[in-house]
Amino acid sequence: MERNQRWQDWVVLVLGVWLFFSPFFMAYASATGAAAWNSYIAGALAAIFAASALWSPTSKAEEWVNLVLGAWMVVAPFVFGFYASEALAAWNLAVVGVLIAADAIWALATRPTPGAHVPH
Repeated sequence: MERNQRWQDWVVLVLGVWLFFSPFFMAYASATGAAAWNSYIAGALAAIFAASALWSPTSKAEEWVNLVLGAWMVVAPFVFGFYASEALAAWNLAVVGVLIAADAIWALATRPTPGAHVPH
């Protein structure tokens, strides 16, 4: 598979970068808060694994990690209890998490399995 056909990984990379910087743009940048730290860590991890997937065309491990990260982003506001006090951050994490998880599922469904024979 050619690198330019890997749009799912580029989408996750952009979403990860957005999530990392979103506390600064969306006014929830209380640098010590759970909402901001969740955005920093989950965004960085999503971007790192998406970049790794771009350079590893047949591996599915990165998509599985991003699927788990996406699910985490959806539940994190409830786990850490900032869904009410930082509603904008909670919505941002949830929406980006759903997008990343859906993208990972799509990539897993369309990516060929390593070593699988593709008939001509």
